[in-house]
Amino acid sequence: MGRKSKKGSDYFLGGRKIGPWATAFSFVAAYFSSVLIIGGGGFGYKFGLSSIWIGAINVLVGCFMAWAILGRRVRRMTQRLGTITVPGFFAERFGSPAARLFSAGIILIFLIVYNVSVLKGMGNALEVLLGWPYWVAVLVSGAIILLYVAVGGYIAVVWTSFVQAWVMIFGLIFLTIFALLAIGGLSNLTASLSEVSMGLVDTPGEWGWAGLISISLILSFGVWGMPQLIIRFYSIKKAKLLRIGTVLATVGGTIALLPYLNGAIARALYPEADLIKLYPNVPANLIADRAIPHLVKEVLPSWAGGLLLAGVIAAGMSTFAAILIIVSSAVVRDVVQKSIKVEMSEKKVVVWGRIVSLGAGLISLLIALRPPDLILVITTFAWAVIASTNLWPILFGVYWKRASRAGVFASMVSGGTLALLWEILRKVGQDPSNLLWKFLELFKAAPENPFSIHGFVPGMIVALLVIVLVSVLTKKPEPARLKKAFG
Repeated sequence: MGRKSKKGSDYFLGGRKIGPWATAFSFVAAYFSSVLIIGGGGFGYKFGLSSIWIGAINVLVGCFMAWAILGRRVRRMTQRLGTITVPGFFAERFGSPAARLFSAGIILIFLIVYNVSVLKGMGNALEVLLGWPYWVAVLVSGAIILLYVAVGGYIAVVWTSFVQAWVMIFGLIFLTIFALLAIGGLSNLTASLSEVSMGLVDTPGEWGWAGLISISLILSFGVWGMPQLIIRFYSIKKAKLLRIGTVLATVGGTIALLPYLNGAIARALYPEADLIKLYPNVPANLIADRAIPHLVKEVLPSWAGGLLLAGVIAAGMSTFAAILIIVSSAVVRDVVQKSIKVEMSEKKVVVWGRIVSLGAGLISLLIALRPPDLILVITTFAWAVIASTNLWPILFGVYWKRASRAGVFASMVSGGTLALLWEILRKVGQDPSNLLWKFLELFKAAPENPFSIHGFVPGMIVALLVIVLVSVLTKKPEPARLKKAFG
């Protein structure tokens, strides 16, 4: 793998030579990582059967629609523009170095944050199933990934992800079969959960509509703005192969339903109070992330548990590795080469790509040793900011010729900034003793949480309005640039 990545375009993109099977299943592995298996299971444990709707929308919007609507146009346009990164697409399509730099900065910061949740998922699994200390599990997982990413680059990531996707799929299928046998079928599951709370059975249940819809949107529609997933469209051999890839990714993506179901089964089998007693060193607010590892430990025979453990680790590795490549390309290609204008040979680009991959991985690893919150809470925070920054510029970039340089940059800054600030206020808004609540109480306007909707929703709405309004009110793109992009 290392010998294949001698050029920057090979290290970061695999030379645009990846087939539909590898592209589709590496997409599935990067999308539905240990974050989904452990974190999605944690949501299923905490919120019940309504969480399965998140998985269903993942398949429809995050897999099928993303491939069908974006795939072909992204592949063809990035080939015409000669760009190999998402920030590079913004610079070449809109003639905006500022958009390139802003997007690269967002990617650098928030994908590192996202990788913390990936490492946490792998650490939780190894901690429960093998009895390793959490910090040892995180260090071992991180070290293995850093090694093969630094050596092989994008090609290594794609092919290891292809294999890892299948391990993950079979592991989840086995867990679901044994978990359903343990609970006695779906009817027993529903009856057991309803005894705990009808909110674990009904829709929207414990979530409320605002919570369920906003989380579903960020984990599904948010995919359209996530560089580690969009880059799969860049790298496939030919645009016409995307039809095959769409079918494969959608079929493979149906595994998204299983972790939420398994989490709900775990809640029925192991009440929250019991799980807290079993893991006294785990804070009560993080106990849901132990649900799937504990379910695996209790219901699966050792050989199947080993397969599922391999699936969790494989899924986490594929996502972590894919993100390191994206962060590395953003720093080396978009910041150092294109923004700062540092001249580099192809060999030097690869060397620095490896160095940045290692550095970014180490930062995530160190933060993951003391993670801040539930896995999917970390994930959705990072996704909200990245998607609110990138999604509309990508979609409008491949479809709307009137989208302007000023409109795109204004959309990025407004959407990303609002999503970030909203998420901070949402966190603060969970505590009625803080100054925000006291201010709202002056106007008799303090609800249960004044910022209960996820930051992705207001971020996306504002970013959409801004890109349309500013583009209409500012200078049209140059005809020559449009001809190069659209052909």
